[in-house]
Amino acid sequence: MTFEYKNIVVAVDGSETAEVAFKKAIDIANRNDAQLILSHVVDTRAFSTVEAYDRSLAVRAEKYAKELLEEYQQKAEDAGVKNVTVSIEYGSPKVKIAKDVAPKFKADLIICGATGLNLMERFFIGSVSEHITRYATCDVLVVREAIK
Repeated sequence: MTFEYKNIVVAVDGSETAEVAFKKAIDIANRNDAQLILSHVVDTRAFSTVEAYDRSLAVRAEKYAKELLEEYQQKAEDAGVKNVTVSIEYGSPKVKIAKDVAPKFKADLIICGATGLNLMERFFIGSVSEHITRYATCDVLVVREAIK
């Protein structure tokens, strides 16, 4: 019996480990002829207090998310992935990926980097990948940064 993944969510934030996760997601999507969902969560908690002083922060964060996902979408399509979808969400990445994005797209696999851009959150609260593995209802592949 062979199992194939059909709906793969890959969480991307612009970090090096997210890039490695993205490359693995492309390989798995191509091998399984699966839909690849590129997901970025704009962490609104990170700038909610700062926004009182700088209202353009939310606009810049959304612009960054759109540009990041457009770039990843083009790379995935260039690599032969036939069905690529982008998803921008707002809130806590550790909650949104497992509890909102994956169910919304009926994901059977979530791929994420072991570490992301937000090192302070990981130190104080726990990593996004740890939370995803704990609360996801589908398989999760946590990818480590490539050895240099």
